[in-house]
Amino acid sequence: MAGLAVIITTYNWPSALEVVLAGYLSQQRPPDELIIADDGSTEETRSVIDVFRERAPFPVKHVWHPDEGFRAGAIRNRAIQSTQADYIVFTDGDCIPAPWFLAQHSRLAEGRWFLSGNRILLSQEFSREVLEKKIPTHTWNLWQWLQARQRKQINRLSPLFRVPLGSWYRRRLAKQWEGAKTCNLSVWKEDLLAVNGFDEDYTGWGMEDSDLVLRLIRKGICHQDARFAAPVFHIWHPENSRDQLEENQRRLLQLIETDRIQARVGIKQGSSV
Repeated sequence: MAGLAVIITTYNWPSALEVVLAGYLSQQRPPDELIIADDGSTEETRSVIDVFRERAPFPVKHVWHPDEGFRAGAIRNRAIQSTQADYIVFTDGDCIPAPWFLAQHSRLAEGRWFLSGNRILLSQEFSREVLEKKIPTHTWNLWQWLQARQRKQINRLSPLFRVPLGSWYRRRLAKQWEGAKTCNLSVWKEDLLAVNGFDEDYTGWGMEDSDLVLRLIRKGICHQDARFAAPVFHIWHPENSRDQLEENQRRLLQLIETDRIQARVGIKQGSSV
């Protein structure tokens, strides 16, 4: 692997982004590059990124476009274009990585496969405490997380156990697109380019990750399960607006009814960085 980049999507939540970025300073396998894909945040987010860049022992890029509504697919495409790394881990600015998060994505990476991991949910009250006190949960050991589970600060503990599952288990979902989320997903850059990246027709929350994964599978890039290997900790927040969900579901249904592999409006059609 010539290089591993992390692409973190964010929008106007600098306190969460600050805690998430701290988690990448404690990775067993640091990224070769970290890219913040910023969906139109204000200067406060830029300031958090500038401070982090001074601390990080790896290159940090800030890819930004104007705030014109939820356009996660478009800003991720710009971030993909900006990196020379050949393997990309996608996550979100509200997801704190476990210390072994990148090491496990790197270890499990194989040609013609993408990886989909899972997450542990932090409770509303615990999320508030983590952000206000800047609790370094990314350094916690299993005993501390066990105590958090007993206090009902997290919804489950099982993703923290690193189980040496065989390839027969990890590959059992090879053709399943349902359930894969871009909060914990890794893909070879050449495979993303082969399907024209994310479809920028999706605006508002929902379904753009399902669209990408379905097209990857049609291209022969299969789904490998990274559960019990590479978890993230999701910071609680109110649900995003679902006002475009019905339209996005309609777009996904149209894709399902065809054999299309290329994004209609993707990297090839979008503006370059």
